[in-house]
Amino acid sequence: MNDPSKRSTVYFEPEVHQALRLKAAITHRSVSDLVNEAVRNVLQDDQDDLAAYENRVSEPTMTYEDLLNDLKAHGKL
Repeated sequence: MNDPSKRSTVYFEPEVHQALRLKAAITHRSVSDLVNEAVRNVLQDDQDDLAAYENRVSEPTMTYEDLLNDLKAHGKL
């Protein structure tokens, strides 16, 4: 069963709104389609970032000071 779309009011800066309307017209898509796609992409990026963090959470960490000392010790600074 396909859930009906939900309605929401979004306020865009005038220049962003103009660009969005032009893109919608050029691509023969609705503004809603473009906004939904953009939001999905941002949410997917967040999901990817969380997964990457989870994969690296057990890696050893190094303080900034330790990093600088390591770089100096290896002739990088």
